[in-house]
Amino acid sequence: GAMSVDSITDLSDNTSKLLEALQLSHPHELDPRRIPGKKKTLSLNPITWQVPRIVDRCCTHIETHGLQTVGIFRVGSSKKRVQQLREEFDQGLDVFLDEHQSVHDVAALLKEFLRDMPDSLIPRELYGAFLSTATMKGPAQLDALQLLLFLLPPCHSDTLHRLLRFLGEVARHSEHSWDPDGREIPGNKMTVSNLATVFGPNILQKEKPGEKDAGALNFEDSAAIILVLQRLIEHHQDLFMVSPEMQCDVLRRLFQTDPDVIDYLLRRK
Repeated sequence: GAMSVDSITDLSDNTSKLLEALQLSHPHELDPRRIPGKKKTLSLNPITWQVPRIVDRCCTHIETHGLQTVGIFRVGSSKKRVQQLREEFDQGLDVFLDEHQSVHDVAALLKEFLRDMPDSLIPRELYGAFLSTATMKGPAQLDALQLLLFLLPPCHSDTLHRLLRFLGEVARHSEHSWDPDGREIPGNKMTVSNLATVFGPNILQKEKPGEKDAGALNFEDSAAIILVLQRLIEHHQDLFMVSPEMQCDVLRRLFQTDPDVIDYLLRRK
């Protein structure tokens, strides 16, 4: 059960890109129970859910400790503490994030990681295609976005899905609410629009960070990036769901091209 999707392709000499579509229909996150202690180096073995630990642990920390933090992702952080956390993750250590870590530091670390990825979370060759969906409306826009998501490499797809699920949870806590006893629960004020404004330029990048003209977006591109990310956050559950009809079609094709994979999937079930 610890084999990655890329490893499945080794079962057949005829590598099938359809495997990446099947992979989207089996979202699974491993959540090992850990206790704080001596930091140890973690294994690099691939797992089914291919999300960088730094992303998953930052999201989980904020979901646990920061959903009511006003201005999350907009309030400043400690550059020294963020750098220390970043170095520990870079060394492959088992970094334990608990209530003693500042939510704003963890939020800044997550943004930095997404901004500085060697290849952006949505690969740059798909930048123009994703932005073109901003001019579409209704079901046509969502259909186009879903097909583009199916083109993402597995690790990018899993990581984007985890991030969008997290951002949706943050947005659901943007407004004030009340508990069963009538006490007010403060909202974080980070609506879908605000989150798309903050994260859009880090996820959809035209140029690599540090390159000439990187970050120099025109108004039209900036507005399109925000709109596209809004749609991804609002509809991520449906966009990442592979329909039964598509799964059947993929399985029929795999039966003709990669029968060993069918056997693997059935045994895995």
